[in-house]
Amino acid sequence: MTVTPAPGGAPAPARPRTRLLRALGTPPGRLRLAGLVLAGLVLAFGVTAGWQTVRRAQSADAVVERSQPLSQDAAEIYRSLADADTTAATGFLLAGGEPQSVRRRYEQDLDRASQLLARAAARTTASSDSQRWLSALNEQLPVYAGLVETARSYNRQGLPLGGAYLRFASTLMQQQDQLHPDDPYRAHGMLAAAQKLYEAQTGQLRRDYTGARAVPWAAAVLGTLALGALVRFQIGLSRRTNRVFNPGLLAASAATAAALLWLLAGHGAARDDLADSDRHGAAPLRMLDQARIQALQCRGAENLNLVARGSTTQYAERWDSVTRQLAGSDGSGGTLADSLRLAAGDTEGTARVRAATADFRSWDKLHGTAAASSDDGDYQAAVDATVGQGAATTDRAFERMDHELAAAAAHEQRDFEAAADHGRGALSGLAAGTGVLAVLATAGALLGIGRRLAEYQ
Repeated sequence: MTVTPAPGGAPAPARPRTRLLRALGTPPGRLRLAGLVLAGLVLAFGVTAGWQTVRRAQSADAVVERSQPLSQDAAEIYRSLADADTTAATGFLLAGGEPQSVRRRYEQDLDRASQLLARAAARTTASSDSQRWLSALNEQLPVYAGLVETARSYNRQGLPLGGAYLRFASTLMQQQDQLHPDDPYRAHGMLAAAQKLYEAQTGQLRRDYTGARAVPWAAAVLGTLALGALVRFQIGLSRRTNRVFNPGLLAASAATAAALLWLLAGHGAARDDLADSDRHGAAPLRMLDQARIQALQCRGAENLNLVARGSTTQYAERWDSVTRQLAGSDGSGGTLADSLRLAAGDTEGTARVRAATADFRSWDKLHGTAAASSDDGDYQAAVDATVGQGAATTDRAFERMDHELAAAAAHEQRDFEAAADHGRGALSGLAAGTGVLAVLATAGALLGIGRRLAEYQ
C-alpha cells in the first residue's frame, strides 16, 4: 500500500486497521491470534458446560424434591378422598352398629387430605392450574364433610332423608359440584378435581425428567472443537519448530479432555440413573396408584349400590366398568396386569402385585355373592357379606388387596428415591469442576503461547 507523505516530507502514520493486519501477518501476531481463539473456545466450552449442567441439575433436584413428591401427594389426595367417601358409605350401611374404627378411618382420611392439600399448596406457584385445583378442593372439602354429617344424623334417627344426603355428598365427591356449575375449577366433582391435580403434577414430572436427561449437545460440540483446535495447533507448532511438547498447551489439552470426559460421563450416568428411577420406580408407582384408585372406586360403587337400595343401577354399572379397567373382563388384565408387567424383574414388586390380583379375584367372587343376596331381596345378608364383621366379606378382601398394593407402592417409592438420588449425585460438582478445568486450560493455552512468543523477543 502506498503511504502518502505528510507535509514537510514525513510519512503519514498507518491506519489502526493497517497496523493490525501487518501485525497479524507476522509469526508473533499469528501466535497471539491463535492464543485468543483457543482461549475463547475453551472458555466458551467451560461456560456452556457449566450453564447446561446447572440447568440439568436443577431439573434433577425438581424431580426428587418437588415434582415426584407432589405427583405422589396428588395421588394420595385422590386416594384419601375416595376412601373417605367409601368409608362414609360403610358407616351409613352399619348405621347404629358403626364401629369406632370405621368412624376413625373416615376422619383420618379427611385429616390426611387436608394436610396434603395444605402441603401441596405451599409447594406450588400461586398462578398455576395446580393451585386453582387445590383451592377448589379446599373449599369443597368442608361442604362434603357437612353433608356427610347431616346424612349420619338423619340415618341415626332412621329417616330415609339420610340416604339422599349421602348420595348428594357422593355426587359432590365423584361427579359434579351442583353449587358452582359455572366455575371450571369447582363444577367438577372433588375426585375429578383431584385427578386434574394429579395430571398437572405428573405432566410437570415428565417435563422435569426431560430437562434432567437432556444431552448437553452445545457443550459437547464446543468441547470437541476446543480439544481438536488445541491438538491441531500443537501438531502445526511442532512441525514448524521441531519441538514435540509445549507444556502449557499440553496441560491445556489435558484439562480440556478431562473436562469433556467428565461432562459426558457425568451426564451419561445421570441419564441412566434417572431413566432407571422412572422405569423401576416412578412408572410402576403411577400404575400402582391407578390400581389403588380404581379399587377404591369399585369399593365405593359397591357400598353406594347398597345405600341406594335398588333405586338406581348407576353404581352397579360403575362396578362393572371400573372392574374391567382394574382387572380386565376375566380378572387377569387391566391395570393389575400392567402393574405386574412393569414390576418384571423385581421379586418383591411382582409378588405383591400377584397377591393383590388374587385378593381381587376373591373380592369379585364375594361381591357376586352379596349381589345375589341383594337381588333375592335379602338386604341384610348383602350388607353382612359386604361390610360385616366376618373375615369372608368384600370389605376384608379389599383391605387385603389394598395392603398388598400399598406395600408394592412403598417398595417402588424407595427404588425411585435411591436411583434418582444417585442420578442427581452424578451431576454434583460437575458444573464447578468443568469450570475450573476450563480456566486451567485457558491459562495453560495462554502460557504455552506466551512462552513461544518470548522466543521472538
